[in-house]
Amino acid sequence: MTTVGGTAYRYRIATAGDAEAIKALDGSFTTGTVFQVTVAGEGFALREIPVEPPLTKVFPEDEPGGDDGDDADSRAFVAHGAAGDLAGFAAVSYSGWNRRLTIEDIAVAPRHRGQGVGRALMGLAKEFARERGAGHLWLEVTNINAPAIHAYRRMGFAFCGLDTTLYDSTPARGEQALYMSMPCH
Repeated sequence: MTTVGGTAYRYRIATAGDAEAIKALDGSFTTGTVFQVTVAGEGFALREIPVEPPLTKVFPEDEPGGDDGDDADSRAFVAHGAAGDLAGFAAVSYSGWNRRLTIEDIAVAPRHRGQGVGRALMGLAKEFARERGAGHLWLEVTNINAPAIHAYRRMGFAFCGLDTTLYDSTPARGEQALYMSMPCH
């Protein structure tokens, strides 16, 4: 049990019984800024710009199938508030060939944001990364999710790549994928 700002949170490895609550978690966000991506020559530049009116993003439901959670190199963590409600979750997977722990998905329920839940879940991911011998954590985030980008940077992540076409055949067409990494030490 961890108490942050007077609110107690309980963290643990997710079980099959958490699947419905995870699926129902509101991962949407609203932002007044986005990161504009400019690709030029041999590189790219990011510039945070305001958007008016503020942009709200609601993520579509994941495709059926996917990870069954039984892989020893995959793990999901959950955080529950004092009332037992799901405050957030993180799903991660380890790849031995490049010693990378990928943050596959992470979300914090709107009423629990700003309470350290995301940081604590990332801490559990980092512990799992160390257990597996990972050299770094890695994630992908859309350029319009400025709130998450700021949170990841505060946690120690840095930009390490870009994909301008990842979302082209999806409802997120026009957004760019930014890649961020952080050492495990």
